Amino acid sequence: MEVLSLNIALIAHDQKKDEMVNFTIAYKHVFEKYELYATGTTGKRIMNETGLHVHRMMSGPLGGDQQIGAMVATGKLDLILFFRDPLTAQPHEPDVSALLRLCDVYGIPLATNIATAELLLAAVEKGYFTWRDTADKYKTKGLDPEED
Repeated sequence: MEVLSLNIALIAHDQKKDEMVNFTIAYKHVFEKYELYATGTTGKRIMNETGLHVHRMMSGPLGGDQQIGAMVATGKLDLILFFRDPLTAQPHEPDVSALLRLCDVYGIPLATNIATAELLLAAVEKGYFTWRDTADKYKTKGLDPEED
């Protein structure tokens, strides 16, 4: 089976960073086939503990969530794994909410916990990429930048 190029973003709140690192270690054989992007500290930890190459954005509270959101809005991401901590207030919660909204608007698969992340990676391993046709999604939603 041909391996298609995917751009995957990895984000984790502070209390979930260990879980994200352990997850990327467990699924390194999947992640090493794709382009990875992450917010600052999460990306650094993943690189240090797995040896995977990760394009690092700024830290989430310093604009990293917004940088990932911009990538969603411009069709540059295919999948996001965002291990959120629902029990701790986040100072950048509006940025988090905006990112979640953008994933819904553009039909980008988003896992916010390990169980959903495992399901999405199982789909990736089997070659299920049906959500990837972002150009048609722009047009069907009236969001094609060429129409302005």
